[in-house]
Amino acid sequence: MTRSRREFLRDLGVGAAAVPFVLNLPSLGFANQTARKQRLIVMFSPNGIVPKTFWPDEQGDKFTLKESMKPLEPFQKQTLILRGVGDKVRGDGDSHMRGIGCLLTGIELFPGNIQGGSDTPAGWASGHSIDQEIKTFLQKNEATKTRFGSLELGVLVPERADTWTRMSYSAANKPITPINDPYQVFNKLYGQSKDRDALRSILDDVQADLKKVSGAVSTEDKKLLDEHANFVREMELELKASAVAKDMGHKVPELEPGVKAQNDSIPKLSKMQIDLLVNSFAGDFARVATLQYTNSVGGAKMKWLGVDEGHHELSHEPDTNEKAQAKLTKINAWFCEQMAYLAKKLSDTPEPGGGGSLLDNTTIVWTNELGQGNSHTLDNIPFVLVGGGLNFKMGQSIKHAKSVPHNRLLLSLAHGFGHNIKTFGNKDFCGAGPLALG
Repeated sequence: MTRSRREFLRDLGVGAAAVPFVLNLPSLGFANQTARKQRLIVMFSPNGIVPKTFWPDEQGDKFTLKESMKPLEPFQKQTLILRGVGDKVRGDGDSHMRGIGCLLTGIELFPGNIQGGSDTPAGWASGHSIDQEIKTFLQKNEATKTRFGSLELGVLVPERADTWTRMSYSAANKPITPINDPYQVFNKLYGQSKDRDALRSILDDVQADLKKVSGAVSTEDKKLLDEHANFVREMELELKASAVAKDMGHKVPELEPGVKAQNDSIPKLSKMQIDLLVNSFAGDFARVATLQYTNSVGGAKMKWLGVDEGHHELSHEPDTNEKAQAKLTKINAWFCEQMAYLAKKLSDTPEPGGGGSLLDNTTIVWTNELGQGNSHTLDNIPFVLVGGGLNFKMGQSIKHAKSVPHNRLLLSLAHGFGHNIKTFGNKDFCGAGPLALG
């Protein structure tokens, strides 16, 4: 009779605290280690883009990345740029609300009492999001089931819950709140004590158990186990250093949920969230994730870029305001740098058990609620994909001659996992089926 992983670990005498470190070790030889692990990350940044500094002039496999996307040059052969994909969903709500609320759901917002900057008021989305659809599909199969299924992370996403601030939905009228605080993410992944100031070391409690496992796995897995443990140790030391510095009166970021005024913390928060996300994939805690920067109408002031104005304020400036266009380009290039950092971390992390790197088996989708901020258009929504997770043909810049509904791209993401659904969201926008990206 085949033993489950948990039964195997129990028989070794390994406690629950050590389980997150060892469930993904290939040499334990359990069923869900044999198939390729496909993963998806959706990364959101707000307020549209500057078309002239974003979209490549060329199509096909020979294209030049412009200023907004230059950080992706090391990954150009693993990048797919889709132009001409639009959000066709209409109904209640202004463009910012429909832009983020319909972005991953592909369906109308409910009528409601949240009043936007224009148009009618609206409520939450009337359907679930594609990340949750894929998560549910994977979680139903023992071979692809993971501890969490999906992770929803944020960087300065407002604590207030309204239609501008949420993009993932578990069901109609049920938005999912992303976790802003890396400490909280760390707690979720590793079961850290709720008393952050105490920061009692997890590894001190599980060292003996990890030694037991080391004696039962391959040399390669011992190395993987050490790397995983080292990451947790380094993160703990960093958190401890922050806590000590705070006690000594040093200026350190407050990593609390919903902190809106910590603009200077954004780069640090971004790095910590990305590091935790990549490590969670290496540990096979989840295979689907979202990473949301601020929110639609996000007004972060990116002072570290020399930009003192709020992002949303700048996005309303006309195309003729060259200084504003240059600042918006700089802002989008910074978001692209975050995507490039995420891609590099995935690329530098070997796939446990072989099969290349995590990036070879992960697709990152960077997107936005608007095509352009000053017009509030829902046409030409930017969709930039990096990585080999879904077997799309990468190293391309594609411009659709006629605008296509983004529902078809959502279908493509599901089909990339072998989840061959016929429609998603509003079925009226799914008639032509998934985009041909293979």
